[in-house]
Amino acid sequence: MQRAARGFLVVVAAAVAVAAAADEFYVPENPRYTIVDSVVDSLRFTVDKTLRRCEKGHLASISSFVDPDAKIMGWHDFGYLEGPGWAANAAGGAYEIYAFGGFLGRKDWQDKALLILDHVLGCGFIDETTGFIKSYRLTPEGIAAKNPADPFCLNYKHNSDWLCPGSMAKVAYQLLIFADALGDQRRAPRMRAAAARCAEWLCANLPAVENGWFPRRITPKGELYKKSPDGGNDPFWQTSADGLFIVQLWTALTARGTADYRERIKAKTDVFMRQGGIFGSINHDTYDAHENVAYAVAFRVLREVARVLARPDIAEFARAKCLAGLEQFKMREDRNGVATKGLLYMEKSWPTSYLWENAEAALAHFECALDLRAADAAKSAALIRDGLTILRAAAKHHHGPHGFLTEGVDWSNHVSEKHHIDGAFYGDIKYTEPFLNNQHIAEPTLFYLTHLAAVSVLESENGAKRTEWRDAEGNLLIALPAGPK
Repeated sequence: MQRAARGFLVVVAAAVAVAAAADEFYVPENPRYTIVDSVVDSLRFTVDKTLRRCEKGHLASISSFVDPDAKIMGWHDFGYLEGPGWAANAAGGAYEIYAFGGFLGRKDWQDKALLILDHVLGCGFIDETTGFIKSYRLTPEGIAAKNPADPFCLNYKHNSDWLCPGSMAKVAYQLLIFADALGDQRRAPRMRAAAARCAEWLCANLPAVENGWFPRRITPKGELYKKSPDGGNDPFWQTSADGLFIVQLWTALTARGTADYRERIKAKTDVFMRQGGIFGSINHDTYDAHENVAYAVAFRVLREVARVLARPDIAEFARAKCLAGLEQFKMREDRNGVATKGLLYMEKSWPTSYLWENAEAALAHFECALDLRAADAAKSAALIRDGLTILRAAAKHHHGPHGFLTEGVDWSNHVSEKHHIDGAFYGDIKYTEPFLNNQHIAEPTLFYLTHLAAVSVLESENGAKRTEWRDAEGNLLIALPAGPK
């Protein structure tokens, strides 16, 4: 290990000691079940239990809402849906399986990830002429139960009255970063083109809103839709952080030289910053002015915006306002007998701790830690500690033999005990979204392993070599045979 790396680990160890002594936001690693073990279990659940062949021979999700035995929860809005949309997340989920599968040398996982991608690309979700992306399709069970004229729908309420443009942009962005991972493989140009056309559709069809930000929902014709999914008026119709994903897509395309959206990016970022940040619920079924994942996504998007626009002031705002805003959600103790220490609750109006949001927060911490590693080693170390703490806390919430990770930790009985594991009054919810809550921990964990972990190659007496990845406290996270996978 180089001297600089050793020095940095000393700083990290000191930060951990202070946190542990003060009983602050910190959970130690479990050497018997590491954060990598946790990811492997989550991906195992998705790959082994929740996929099936579609009509074209690709792989599709059996459902966007299942229990620990992968039984479809048809009573729920998500139960009979699959596709690339918000809760179903097929493109993002496939990307995570492919990327982590590559790290582990699991070609079988990567092959399945590509078949999931092929389902998104080839089964009617993407209009390659207009760039429009359909969010969901009813599963065979849903088609049988509802007998629709069209199995596709634009929202989780099984209709196409409205869509969330930010979520459409997120799918396009996922295709773009997946294409980066594929390099020059045959699917990549098509994915990049789909992302670019989606951005063009959004530019041509997004209606203006009063505060200059983005509408939370629109109709397929690009008209404002101010109502909630249940029909009432949505107070956050123009203050949802879901719009950040549109900025993220524009920024990613600009950074890659595919298009130049600098003027649009600057205008929307100025709106966001003038209002002190827009942190209204990203989740489509929640309504709060301050949602934890909104702060995490805001940091991650503005971090990239600052680079593309060469604006250090935006980077500082992202750290000081957005990332720092996550502090209000951190739980520093176990609540009501539930392992909540080290997790973030979602929002005051719905305080359950959901795990896709926690994963996004961990990723934001790690990205900032990487940025600050040379300039502020102590701050970087503290951010690493917090990111690891979130992943370690999440690892405590797997259930059953198949690797299932709960969608959320309901320490306040918000969703009621009938939806909890073993009917506990307070406890883990007995359902998950396979491609989202169950496995989004893959992205921050892989980021940590590839950018921040201590990596060393060891040789045994017989000459065999292996690579070890250790965390900032020296815990062994994973060891793999050295050499090409």
